[in-house]
Amino acid sequence: MIRRLLAPLLAVLLASPAFAEDEPFRVGYVRVMDDAQVMVAHEAGLYAKYGLDAELIEFSSGTDLIKGIVGGQLDIGVLGFSNAFTWASRGADLKIVGGAQRGYHALLAHDDAGIDEVADLAGKSLASQKQGSTADIVLKGVTLAGAGLSADDLNIMGVAPSVAVQSLAGGRVDAAFLFEPYASIAKLQAPVTEIYEIGEVWPFPCMVVITSEQTLEERRDVLWAALDAQREAIAMLENDPQQAAGYITSYFIQGDVVETRNQGEVDSEAVIAEAITTNDFSAELSDDDIARMKELAGIMHEQGILAQADFDVDALLDLSWQEEREL
Repeated sequence: MIRRLLAPLLAVLLASPAFAEDEPFRVGYVRVMDDAQVMVAHEAGLYAKYGLDAELIEFSSGTDLIKGIVGGQLDIGVLGFSNAFTWASRGADLKIVGGAQRGYHALLAHDDAGIDEVADLAGKSLASQKQGSTADIVLKGVTLAGAGLSADDLNIMGVAPSVAVQSLAGGRVDAAFLFEPYASIAKLQAPVTEIYEIGEVWPFPCMVVITSEQTLEERRDVLWAALDAQREAIAMLENDPQQAAGYITSYFIQGDVVETRNQGEVDSEAVIAEAITTNDFSAELSDDDIARMKELAGIMHEQGILAQADFDVDALLDLSWQEEREL
């Protein structure tokens, strides 16, 4: 009798999208707009909604983050796929299981530097990200190459994005290659002009969701719950950037206002909401995205980062979550 009365309740619980598990779910992220879905999923309670006790662990770069996945300290990370390529080429068992964000990187030139197009960077100084990062690979292999330049034609400095903004404002560098929200902040605080944005010229899946093959085998249901939570976070970022900004502004800006060069004080949440709208977030990896990833693998080989000319990108992909969700 009791079993018969409990059967409907049990059916409801089993049909719920939530997945209860006692062990914490460890998510690696970098404090950039590209990883905003992780921050929103955590701050808006979406991981908890799907039954996860999520622990966010911050890294200074994707290059450092990938080591946490390889070493078993993380369950997933949102980072550039080039990191997975590099480690997989060394034998690491990694899987790319979903999308996150399609590349936004703006090339900002100081107004006094005489830079009107990418080719004008010759002989100039440029602040960018760490050598070997996805941004660095794309900068050299796509942005500069498209203008007939090589890295040797200018002085590229790998610095933190906040340092790049300060350097632009102080005139210590001629230009910077920045992601959000630092590009938006730089435009408010420095005399700069955006001369190029790679997402408009050469869209590619800058950030993806990466896990280890062991985690995928042992915690697949938990991973799928995390991807569901992040997909819901992406929907908020895409459909209601102001609401999303309310959850994540403190990750990027301390205080209620941003001091600008010539506009006085600007509301911090408004700055972040605007920065959100410049990005293209996507939980899905499309055929075009995968084709870009294969193109980047070729560029990485040309740059000497990947030894294999025929690196097998498909072997790293497990897109069963998006296939099950019919994305």
